[in-house]
Amino acid sequence: MASLVTVFGGSGFAGRNVVRALAKAGYRIRVAVRHPNLAPYLPPSGAVGQIQLMKCNVLDQDAVTRACHGADAVVNLVGILYPAGGQGFEDVHVTAAGHIAMAAKACGAQTLVHLSTLGVDPDSQSAYASTKADGERVLREEFANTTILRSSLMAGADDNFFNKFASLARFLPFLPLIGGGHTKFQPVFVGDVAAAVLKCVEDPSTRGKIYELGGPNVYSFKEILEIVLRETNRSRPLIPVPFFLASVKAMFLQFLPGKLLTPDQVTFLKTDNVVAPGALTFRDLGIAPESIEAVLPAYLWRFRPRGEYDEAVRERVTGSP
Repeated sequence: MASLVTVFGGSGFAGRNVVRALAKAGYRIRVAVRHPNLAPYLPPSGAVGQIQLMKCNVLDQDAVTRACHGADAVVNLVGILYPAGGQGFEDVHVTAAGHIAMAAKACGAQTLVHLSTLGVDPDSQSAYASTKADGERVLREEFANTTILRSSLMAGADDNFFNKFASLARFLPFLPLIGGGHTKFQPVFVGDVAAAVLKCVEDPSTRGKIYELGGPNVYSFKEILEIVLRETNRSRPLIPVPFFLASVKAMFLQFLPGKLLTPDQVTFLKTDNVVAPGALTFRDLGIAPESIEAVLPAYLWRFRPRGEYDEAVRERVTGSP
């Protein structure tokens, strides 16, 4: 077992779950974050002194090297859905990945695990997808045995997808089906992704391999929104919005707080987000992934009209109507 694991991006959605999984397994964890003061919730995930926060800008090679010093394994979870805080896709997905790979190699780390996404393509019109692919290439060039995990859409209590649409359903008269709602997804429980990262940290046989992580079922975008509406006990018409019109709307929506939708996200939605035939998957890691039907009820209940007082929620929680 590696005694010390350095995690980059540990304060994000996937990161919080990965840190908890590593802590539960007994590892000492150094979480390299840009703003340690904004991640006080991480140390309580483990025993006293088990999880250390360290200030680190992933665009600073010296800072990244210091964060990797003494680590037996390094995990890179750094990624952005849209440019923010003065950092763009190229900065975070490519430059930072190169810094982390070089630092892991220089510090003698035996394992480097990188979380990527399904649908990466160096020739993609989506800057998100193309820079993710370039980041994978840079990692493999600098650290040949990098283990890459390509995840589909992740579901979990703090996710930015299912929660977003459940929230929109509270006040919008309809939900938009971008591109007609035909894009395919294979959503996965974030806890299963964290388990996959842990497995790759622990098992040397996974080094240098690429795994594609998708849940047990494939859904269209329309089917996913129907599930969200069912779990939130709301009825909203689903209105098809052509990609062209969605791109025009995204030109304005990207300037709203939280960037509700960006043109690049619309472009990325034109490609199915599912596991490729013949790819290594959860099965090869010995993990049986949960379905979103088993996961979403645990947290989408709060978007129901009556919240915790909804009869279905009360019955599920207390066992009585």
